[in-house]
Amino acid sequence: MGMTMTQKILAAHANLPEVKAGQLIEANLDLVLANDITGPVAIHEVQRLKKKSVFDKDKIALVPDHFTPNKDIKSAEHCKCVREYAKEHDITNYFEVGEMGIEHALLPEKGLIVAGETCIGADSHTCTYGALGAFSTGVGSTDMGAGMITGKAWFKVPAAIKFILTGKLKDWVSGKDVILHIIGMIGVDGALYKSMEFVGDGIKNLTMDDRFTIANMAIEAGAKNGIFPVDDLTIAYMKEHGEKPFTIYEADEDAEYEQIITINLSELEPTVAFPHLPENTKTVKEAGEVKIDQVVIGSCTNGRIGDLRIAAKVLEGRKVAKGMRVIVFPATQAIYLQAIEEGLIQTFIKAGCVVSTPTCGPCLGGHMGILAAGERAASTTNRNFVGRMGHVESEVYLCSPAVAAASAVTGKISEPSELFS
Repeated sequence: MGMTMTQKILAAHANLPEVKAGQLIEANLDLVLANDITGPVAIHEVQRLKKKSVFDKDKIALVPDHFTPNKDIKSAEHCKCVREYAKEHDITNYFEVGEMGIEHALLPEKGLIVAGETCIGADSHTCTYGALGAFSTGVGSTDMGAGMITGKAWFKVPAAIKFILTGKLKDWVSGKDVILHIIGMIGVDGALYKSMEFVGDGIKNLTMDDRFTIANMAIEAGAKNGIFPVDDLTIAYMKEHGEKPFTIYEADEDAEYEQIITINLSELEPTVAFPHLPENTKTVKEAGEVKIDQVVIGSCTNGRIGDLRIAAKVLEGRKVAKGMRVIVFPATQAIYLQAIEEGLIQTFIKAGCVVSTPTCGPCLGGHMGILAAGERAASTTNRNFVGRMGHVESEVYLCSPAVAAASAVTGKISEPSELFS
């Protein structure tokens, strides 16, 4: 029996001719990632083991992005811990506030991860890099710490679900709607410890931003990873952002999949996930009258330049609803600068939004956008669990940048087409 894309990458990094679903392996790592929340836990464990060196200072990325700029003394201490460790070990890829970004947008932008590589990160949305044809997955801080000093990690080789994408998305429908539709269909444990492998002619109609978003939220279906085949668009992206050599792996024709699901992209509609699970999806047309208090546009899921352009297109020449709080978070400093140069930031501010430096802050209920009891937010983030963005009696509705921007104008969950009819 042949191997899937993921299985081929794992086999190569385990120095094995083949691997099978369920097999336990030890694989070499090309990149190990941590942030200001998970990094200190790993660092303290490594220090407890009295390990005085890392396996490769060029293959570790430390990105303070969750509570930064520091929101309080404790978060400042966390960042200090990461900063001092990076300095002590001469970590090449440590990113201070002025050059940082949200980790899962920053690493591809910097060309630190490419097709055919393996990456573990002490953050669940590390699966984002599957958009580039890499195997990337989230792990616990102790596994990440072990990876920092050994350059290896153990895995149970995942079985796979094949998603065949056909057709082309309608106007105002994006990768966020695709992944919300999928999670709504299979559930938050529908791909538990499996590889979600996306194929089909429809992929050529998805932008890299779409693909990053889809791979990012594979974890919300319980997946070990999400992965896309490498095409001309992927190659162009990697060449634009770095010079790192890459390897293209393709699934064998006789690769085994536990399930095959076909999705016609042209049939999808703007979609929203109601509280308190990403699987609780409805199309916006089915949503009914849902008034909101706050809109968040950004995060590792939807803070890229394409996302900001879509939101700005909706908000151009309009004002946000009276009393509405709208917070825009460009995902990296480079994206922030590009948004300034393109006039997007001006559009946001004129519409009545506030624009923040890159941070994960509101997504995890950290800072800069916390909800009070009884408040509702339309957000382009990736999770809407109870208390995720603030008070346990608040509600988060997950949606695309287009839907979030339209909702900011109307004060309720809305389709952009309502504003352009």
